Amino acid sequence: MTAVALVGTGRMGSAMARSLTRAGLPLIVHNRTRARAAALAEEVGARLATSAAEAASQADVVLTMLADDAAVIAVYGGSDGLLAGARKGSVLVDLSTVTPDTLRGLEPAAGSAGVGLLDAPVSGSIALAEAGQLTLMVGGAADDLEYARSALEPLAKAIVHVGPLGSGAAMKLAVNTVIFGLNEALAEGLVLAESAGIDRSLAYGVIAESAAGAPFVGYKRAAFVEPESTPTAFALDLAEKDLRLIATLAASLGVPMPQARTNLDVVRAAAVALGGGADFAAVAGHLRSMREH
Repeated sequence: MTAVALVGTGRMGSAMARSLTRAGLPLIVHNRTRARAAALAEEVGARLATSAAEAASQADVVLTMLADDAAVIAVYGGSDGLLAGARKGSVLVDLSTVTPDTLRGLEPAAGSAGVGLLDAPVSGSIALAEAGQLTLMVGGAADDLEYARSALEPLAKAIVHVGPLGSGAAMKLAVNTVIFGLNEALAEGLVLAESAGIDRSLAYGVIAESAAGAPFVGYKRAAFVEPESTPTAFALDLAEKDLRLIATLAASLGVPMPQARTNLDVVRAAAVALGGGADFAAVAGHLRSMREH
């Protein structure tokens, strides 16, 4: 049976750990904040590694779910990093949302170590991660994907090989471009309906049943309708980071992105007004606060 290491045990990583252990896969966990990984290891019955290198040394497939490009580079590199500890023939799979060049930059070191490398960012919520219903967009060699597939299938309703290393990251940023557009449009439409005297919950239900009712609209209902009592699922700070990555990739490819740039401005303003830890659905609350009375 494939031994799996999971490095990065934040909200999404922890949800993935529950799906992996439910599938019966032997799991090793590591997090740079040790207490978080220790609590998760106790909860799901996983082994706790003291370093990324130690986690990789015990695994056939290593999955990483990290905050940003800097975290990926730090966890993969260095004397205590994944590439230093990885078994020859194992495959490292980054599930984070980063730029295509980040994983491509690690490819020479992975090749020298005899280790496969995939970028496989995910689309879906924490609830979908716990249910094993994410969509994975994978870049890298087909043989490496087949080797890692048994560790990815417990997480996913769909695993799509989109091209060489870096393609998964590019596809995720394209998907997130649409998600952030939906988030902003949903916020504006909902606040417009409320301002016209329509009950918030009723208005949201109509939007969800309309032609605009994408799955995103369904699973973000609580965050938009009852923001005060709904825990953060995806913070404004992370949305701002992703939108910056989108803008950077678009600029490098010469692609105009006027809506994405507007969304970045709105998310930044909402983070300043409401705090970067608020869910990115809080752009609706920010719009409410800006209404003319």
